[in-house]
Amino acid sequence: MEQQGSDLIKNRYKKFIKTVCETDIVYALQNHDGFATSASVQYDDENDKPVGVLCFWAESARAKSCIKNHWDNYQITEIPLTDFIENWCVGMENDGILAGTGFDQNMFGYEAKPLDLILDLVAEIKATKKSIPLQKFEDLADLEEQAKVANG
Repeated sequence: MEQQGSDLIKNRYKKFIKTVCETDIVYALQNHDGFATSASVQYDDENDKPVGVLCFWAESARAKSCIKNHWDNYQITEIPLTDFIENWCVGMENDGILAGTGFDQNMFGYEAKPLDLILDLVAEIKATKKSIPLQKFEDLADLEEQAKVANG
């Protein structure tokens, strides 16, 4: 059962990467306090507390399906892919927060380290020969190089 579940969320993650690179949009849930977060089930911080996870979706319908329970007062917000990569992922890395992709109504989703997510997005963008307008990096190669260096 565990293996099947991990395959499911890994496939959801791959679909997230493909879809956001096609649409140039990442969806998040936001309310007056901020953005929808969860606690990691995979990673703990140095105090053995679960690491924070900011949740994102590739499809608005999936994001909308999660507006319930403790997220019932949230609204869907769109984040342009370039902004997501350059500001959100870099910021999450700096803050020690994970990116949760494709979470479902049961809070089941893929937890990605932000730099790994950047590298996966760059790989997909390169594979599809797409160009995206970066503001903070010279080009995709520069972004990829800096993410690899930061990732150790």
